[in-house]
Amino acid sequence: MVADILGAVPSISKLKGNTSDDWIDRISHLYTVLILVVFAVVVSTGTFVGDPIQCWCPAEFTDAYEEYTKSMCWISNTYYVPMGDTIPVDLKTRQDKELTYYQWVPLILMFQALLFKLPNLIWKMFHSAAGISLDRVIDFAQETQCSSPEDRADAIGNLSNYVDKWLWTYQEYKHNKFVKFRATASKYFCLMCNKRGGTFLTGLFICVKFMYLINIIGQFFILNAFMGSDYNFYGFEVISAIANGDDFRESARFPRVTLCDFRIRQLNNLQTWTVQCVLPINLFNEKIFIFIWFWLVFVAFLSSYSVIKWIAFHIMHNNKVHYIKKYLKAQNQIHTAFDKKLCVQFARHYLRNDGIFLMYMISKNSTSIVVTDLIAELWKKFKERHQQANNIDENDHLGNHVDDSTLKMGEKVD
Repeated sequence: MVADILGAVPSISKLKGNTSDDWIDRISHLYTVLILVVFAVVVSTGTFVGDPIQCWCPAEFTDAYEEYTKSMCWISNTYYVPMGDTIPVDLKTRQDKELTYYQWVPLILMFQALLFKLPNLIWKMFHSAAGISLDRVIDFAQETQCSSPEDRADAIGNLSNYVDKWLWTYQEYKHNKFVKFRATASKYFCLMCNKRGGTFLTGLFICVKFMYLINIIGQFFILNAFMGSDYNFYGFEVISAIANGDDFRESARFPRVTLCDFRIRQLNNLQTWTVQCVLPINLFNEKIFIFIWFWLVFVAFLSSYSVIKWIAFHIMHNNKVHYIKKYLKAQNQIHTAFDKKLCVQFARHYLRNDGIFLMYMISKNSTSIVVTDLIAELWKKFKERHQQANNIDENDHLGNHVDDSTLKMGEKVD
């Protein structure tokens, strides 16, 4: 039975899913989601398994009254008044101090997890529209590491044929002013997804990066509205309290001891009772939301760095050329100045942004050795095609020259 239970629990590798993104994205859509789900389970266990609230009731209350009081105070909001303060007489003042979040903590944590997963779902749905299966290419590249040298060479060759066919299939076949303008705009406007311009994958990837960043920033406002307090500054308050040596045993955000007002109808009489209640669940909620604040700041920093990094990668074309040239030099494929110029064409006009993005993803999710061999194979195909194009141009030029000479000789003979 234990083996069956453990076997039903998915491993991290299964939760990880595809590998068509980078580690910063996985921190958002995998590890953050996992953390939030675990927190939701912990809070749910304390809510539905144990007693989430205990109330001190008057002596005349029977057991049934006490159970009713606990249920009533749990589903209706309690409010916090420090022990040293006088309980307000005005009902509106009491309502303004109500805690409206503790019943819904598991749901809000699951909602947060869904929002963190949403950009990854969008990426999975739309990246295949580029005309190539990133997941299949990356999985195929990973499998080549465990093959024999002969099988590995064949696998790299097949993979290079597949990538080469994709690259040439989605080349521009029209060369009017609109196509040139769109190609130029897509080079500098990073959110413009142009499949034939070679910027679809990179543009979509940067859009998803922005979604991750916007989601993280929005999480602070969601929690701020949900908890009814300035959650945006919660972490700073914790740091200040630690620095000043303040006591954490009583917090206005997550109070353990609260007050509850409820009414009991007895015939035509309404009796209002105020009881003091204990919320043990707030012991967990306080620590959970402190951790979430610092975790969100950490993930926001990483996501901001990732967005800036990929925008720079998209705009700075020389970096992409150096990236490809690095792998070609590792295979000793660049010998002359002509090869260096040809490498620029290879990177900018053959691989383009999407091809280089594919190489980057393979290197991050497989090994650089696979990328080195794959780029070398693509380089050979590109040079062969370039040489054939040059030979055709030379033959056409030579044929025209011969026809002109023949025509002139014919005219002279006549």
